[in-house]
Amino acid sequence: MIVCVCRRVSDREIARHARAGMSFDEIQFELGVATQCGNCETCARGIVEQCCSSHPVAALHSEAVVQVSPAIRDSRAWAPSPSSAA
Repeated sequence: MIVCVCRRVSDREIARHARAGMSFDEIQFELGVATQCGNCETCARGIVEQCCSSHPVAALHSEAVVQVSPAIRDSRAWAPSPSSAA
């Protein structure tokens, strides 16, 4: 469904950007949604809010550690990078 008639932006486009972790302001800058007449802003914000609450983006922290199974780590197919060899 077209949400922003002025810029021809669909709900799917807005949702795709929101699921990628973009805020409404970022989506507005990227797609131009709600930058002309403004009639679509409420609907567009609702789509972003719905997508963000139903598909939260996982945050990576510097202390996060990925555990690799010994079976994978010890196989010949495993080729760790020089920085992960420590």
